[in-house]
Amino acid sequence: MTVRSNNVKIHVSHLQKSFGDLEVLKDISTDIYEGEVVVILGPSGSGKSTFLRCLNRLEEFQSGEVVVDGYNMADKKIDINKVRENIGMVFQHFNLFNNLNVLKNLMLAPVDLKKADKETAKKQALAMLEKVGLSDKADAYPHQLSGGQKQRVAIARALCMNPDIMLFDEPTSALDPEMVGEVLQVIRQLAAEGMTMVIVSHEIGFAREVADRAIFMDGGYIVEEGTPEEVILNPKEPRAIDFFNKVL
Repeated sequence: MTVRSNNVKIHVSHLQKSFGDLEVLKDISTDIYEGEVVVILGPSGSGKSTFLRCLNRLEEFQSGEVVVDGYNMADKKIDINKVRENIGMVFQHFNLFNNLNVLKNLMLAPVDLKKADKETAKKQALAMLEKVGLSDKADAYPHQLSGGQKQRVAIARALCMNPDIMLFDEPTSALDPEMVGEVLQVIRQLAAEGMTMVIVSHEIGFAREVADRAIFMDGGYIVEEGTPEEVILNPKEPRAIDFFNKVL
């Protein structure tokens, strides 16, 4: 994993987001660099998933700045769909199209959005299925797959757009424990290949192993950030100390 600290892929400054009267993100500032793997940890309700969804403007935010690959995400004049083509998103509940087989799930966006011809899209889809260890599932439908297989298909689908950045919103939290490992292995492989990734996760051991940086959030703030060793094993802030004492 080579982090290019001279190239900021995601710049976040004083990000604030509310749902009605509830302020969910209060003042978030951080930079994420090319090739960096950042894992966001913290209790439920701390704002982790909302923060992630603001990065590709799946959630509109009230104030502050989010700049991704040089695009100001608050600028209403940018073609948000064009920017999102370079930001792969993997959700907690897979979000596959149940009426399409695996191959067609993977081909849909490249054909519809990038106007890739079907033959090129098919080759790419088959290559990505091989990458996630599911070459034999091209003709299967989502209901025929395990949770872990569905999530690996979802990752392959995101990779078919050749993104620069991958966002993962609790990719293993809907899985049975024995299926978690197969999904984490795919994410490990992407990390080894130098993909820039931001991962919201409860998998503390995985975060220690794969992250270049850990961010601990609570109450809509970044409470602590640093290497996984610093944040997870040697936290300084009382709220982080209390959290990791309970989960480790």
